[in-house]
Amino acid sequence: MSNPQEELLPPSAEDDELTLPRASINKIIKELVPTVRVANESRELILNCCSEFIHLISSEANEVCNLRNKKTINADHVLEALERLGFTDYKQEAEAVLHDCKEVAAKRRRQSTRLENLGIPEEELLRQQQELFAKAREEQAREEQQQWMSMQAAAMIQKQPHADGSIASKPSEDDDDDDDDDY
Repeated sequence: MSNPQEELLPPSAEDDELTLPRASINKIIKELVPTVRVANESRELILNCCSEFIHLISSEANEVCNLRNKKTINADHVLEALERLGFTDYKQEAEAVLHDCKEVAAKRRRQSTRLENLGIPEEELLRQQQELFAKAREEQAREEQQQWMSMQAAAMIQKQPHADGSIASKPSEDDDDDDDDDY
């Protein structure tokens, strides 16, 4: 027979990772009964009960999941596990919490969208984008026209006749080597 006092002792380091954080349990206790002092022994008992309850629900939800040939336990599996174990009161509360969680998640997704954070309608953003594209095309066309005009001007300068009647041309690379011929 096991000693009831031993069951209330903190779990060994091996089992400790399978329990809830003590700080979380203490916070929950303080929120629920702020004016009542709770002995450490009682806190440990509550911690063990919570861990056991979670283990029980998880195991049953896993069975439900396996029966449905699924690999991931989802909320429906947990809700069915609560019902199968006779916790219909908890099931209703869990459904309400699930509904709230889904609303919060949906709100976060909506808030994380960059377009909605700007506060500018999508049509206005599209109009601004098209305007920026048009400006960029105009600027590129201006630059290309300036390049073309510069090339035309350079070509005209090269083709202008000198006073002696010869046409100016671009010096070839061989002409630059005149002073290298002194060997």
